[in-house]
Amino acid sequence: MEFKHVSVLLDECIEGLDIKPEGIYVDGTAGGAGHSAEIAKRLDPQKGRLIAIDRDPEAVKTAEQRLAGLPAQVVRGNYSEIDDILAELGVSGADGILLDLGVSSYQLDNAERGFSYHNDAPLDMRMSGEGLSAKDVVNGYGYEQLSKIIFEYGEEKFSRSIAKRIVEKRQEKPVETTLELAEIIKSAVPQKVRREKNPCKKTFQAIRIEVNSELEHLSIALDKAFDALNIGGRLCIITFHSLEDRLVKQRFQSFCRGCVCPLDFPVCVCGKTPRGRLVNRKPIEPAEEELAANNRSRSAKLRIIEKIDD
Repeated sequence: MEFKHVSVLLDECIEGLDIKPEGIYVDGTAGGAGHSAEIAKRLDPQKGRLIAIDRDPEAVKTAEQRLAGLPAQVVRGNYSEIDDILAELGVSGADGILLDLGVSSYQLDNAERGFSYHNDAPLDMRMSGEGLSAKDVVNGYGYEQLSKIIFEYGEEKFSRSIAKRIVEKRQEKPVETTLELAEIIKSAVPQKVRREKNPCKKTFQAIRIEVNSELEHLSIALDKAFDALNIGGRLCIITFHSLEDRLVKQRFQSFCRGCVCPLDFPVCVCGKTPRGRLVNRKPIEPAEEELAANNRSRSAKLRIIEKIDD
């Protein structure tokens, strides 16, 4: 299956990065190399440099093919390891870093990867193809643990009934496929909910986030990526659900915060000054034209911060 992925908010990302032809840029989530290619095309072939990172081996292979002939280098790794990756490449600072979070269209559409609740496939959901799988989570986690991740990562109000039904069903036989899990979820929510929309989305999202430790990696990457920027460099992050967006928003605010002394202090003693400035006060969302062309972009939000001080 060809690695197809429509790059979300592409023009907005390119504008937000404020690309300098001789600069060094990092795409921490290369995927199908859509964003990466557009960045690399704007770089001086002799002096500019793009480093494209992805933990999915299939994405790495695709990116290598699509970036051939451009001033780009593809690395297999996790964006939360950006400091080590740049150090190994002898890069002391980047002029721009892009993170396009979440699951790619290819991963969703390739049934064998086990991300989709529309097609039957082995429960997997591993972006890297290694480590803990969705099958391990569904069949190995206790009721309380399952309920917790479905509620917190999926923001699912029926988390307890869904977790209870999963535990009941797996006692009969292990839950092994995506459609088996989908049917269990459907049977655990009120009929009215099933009629209104597919009730599987939130639980599948929660399990995927748990399997790939997405929020943990993002939290680590936010600090490391901002630290890796040169003064004047920009960090652009596209999120697709409220948990990611909240984390990015709060961390960006902390980078822009100055004095943290108590209000009743007559003078500042902490010496803290802002390290960044928000390029866009509110998140940038897809225009109507993009929404019409790519329905999966509907929940995307782009936030951009510029580093002004170390």
